[in-house]
Amino acid sequence: MKKLIFVFVIFFSTQAVIAEHLDLDQLLRQVKKSQGIEAKTNKTRESQFLTEKNKQQALLKSAENSLAQQERKSIQLKTRLDANEEILSQLETELKDKSGVLGELFGVARQAAGDLKADLQHSLVSAQFPDRDKKLNLITNSKALPTIQQLESLWFTLQQEMTESGKVVYYNTQVEQASGKPHDAKVVRIGTFNTLANGEYLQYSADTGRLTHLARQPEDKYLSLANDFSEAKTGILALGIDPTRGVILSMLIQAPDTIERIQQGGLIGYIILALGAIGFIYALIRLVGLSVTGKKMSTQILSSTATEDNPLGRIFIAAEQDQSNDTDNLELILDEAITREIPFLEKGLSMIKLLAAVAPLLGLLGTVTGMIATFQSISLFGTGDPKLMASGISQALVTTMLGLCVAIPLLFLHSLVSSRSRTLIQVLDEQTAGLISKRK
Repeated sequence: MKKLIFVFVIFFSTQAVIAEHLDLDQLLRQVKKSQGIEAKTNKTRESQFLTEKNKQQALLKSAENSLAQQERKSIQLKTRLDANEEILSQLETELKDKSGVLGELFGVARQAAGDLKADLQHSLVSAQFPDRDKKLNLITNSKALPTIQQLESLWFTLQQEMTESGKVVYYNTQVEQASGKPHDAKVVRIGTFNTLANGEYLQYSADTGRLTHLARQPEDKYLSLANDFSEAKTGILALGIDPTRGVILSMLIQAPDTIERIQQGGLIGYIILALGAIGFIYALIRLVGLSVTGKKMSTQILSSTATEDNPLGRIFIAAEQDQSNDTDNLELILDEAITREIPFLEKGLSMIKLLAAVAPLLGLLGTVTGMIATFQSISLFGTGDPKLMASGISQALVTTMLGLCVAIPLLFLHSLVSSRSRTLIQVLDEQTAGLISKRK
């Protein structure tokens, strides 16, 4: 049995070795086959590479031939350019020799055309006669000598500008509002100085070639003159004109009005004005009250019957109620009655005086606040742009001005009310002295 098993083991081992030998042979055949295929592929690639190489050689040769041809052409063109430049230089020399004095004359004409073009771009006449500067471009932008027609056009444009500068012209055109919306309007042009429409001043925009309403009109006195001039048909009328062709007008509309000046004072400015208004109203009320009281006292002096609607009448009533014949007692009663009436007559004087004293102090506070803001702007942005400091300086000056404008009238009102009050008190003293003298 063991012998049989041994024979089987030898048999199976032999079969495994034979199978492994067959696999190696098959692998060898596949390797040989693959080498043949790769050899054919490499041969094909080599053939393609040689073909491409020959094509690249041909292209390189063609490019070198084209480069050589272009270089020869460049040399020819450069030679021709040099020859043309020499010919052009000769022709320019001949032209200069032949033109002689005319060259300088035409240079002056070209300069005059350039100056006139700059003036026409900002002239009010251009709104009525647009595109006049395009004809001058033919003279200013051309290197050739101007023709007779161009010189005549230059002369005509100069003459037209001079003639129109002395006319007052009415014409219809489109005018742009401040928002940019155009509308038809009847325009009045006063020479080259001002243009009016509907009683308002206009300005000429060189960018759009149209007249536009000013975003802000000048003062009312100038607007009233413009309105009267626009509505008038005949006669001689006064009108403010701008001989600088818009410079003075632009400065006038930039100047702040009263409301804007007050707004520059800020919160402190509004407080000063509020206190000033309270002081003015209260002082006027007290002045009216004292005037009414003074009239009642004057009536009481002429009347034989004492009434309680005035201080003098109440003093007379207090004197009548004293039945004793003691002069000293009457004097004490009258002094007490006058003492009761004095606070009413001097009422509000201390308040008016206080407001007159506080107003300039608030102005000083606004000045200090404005200067602090100015120094803060200087520390942040430097002194390169004065506009950054203008706000603080305006607040400093405006608050001081408002404080003085409030304090000065209040001082006058306080003096007036105080004087009126003292006058009435003196009347009371005089009348009581008369009563005492009669009792004696």
